[in-house]
Amino acid sequence: MKKILTLCLICQDSKILLGMKKRGFGEGRWNGFGGKVEEKESIEQAAKREIKEESGIEVQNLNKVGVLDFQFRGDPEVLEVHIFKSDDFLGEPKETEEMKPQWFYSDQIPFGKMWPDDIYWFPLFFKGKKFKGRFLFDENDNILEKEIQEI
Repeated sequence: MKKILTLCLICQDSKILLGMKKRGFGEGRWNGFGGKVEEKESIEQAAKREIKEESGIEVQNLNKVGVLDFQFRGDPEVLEVHIFKSDDFLGEPKETEEMKPQWFYSDQIPFGKMWPDDIYWFPLFFKGKKFKGRFLFDENDNILEKEIQEI
């Protein structure tokens, strides 16, 4: 059983916009912006909607860079996350109920306060590569298995 999700990373010059998750899944971690695809919504529409809801900015163009599958040991559900990059947006990021956005220089990414998989695929992301992969986590969010490859 798969759940389709989106994740968008906003880039500007040598910086990337991340959000501190304030509630729910991933609370207390820096992450990109995204979430569930609603019924009758394309993956791209969902990504744009989630970015606006979580950061207040309106993305103009999205570039799909990857798909990662995440699974947690003992849970049959697979989270299929479609990853996008954008540098074309309107508005200024603002804090919302769910996320607190902050710009980071690409050499100062707070990996220690992010999902543990990010350190494996961010380098491909920053090099402009397209990728796919799979991560299996245990109940403490430790990576048990990982596969990642350029496509």
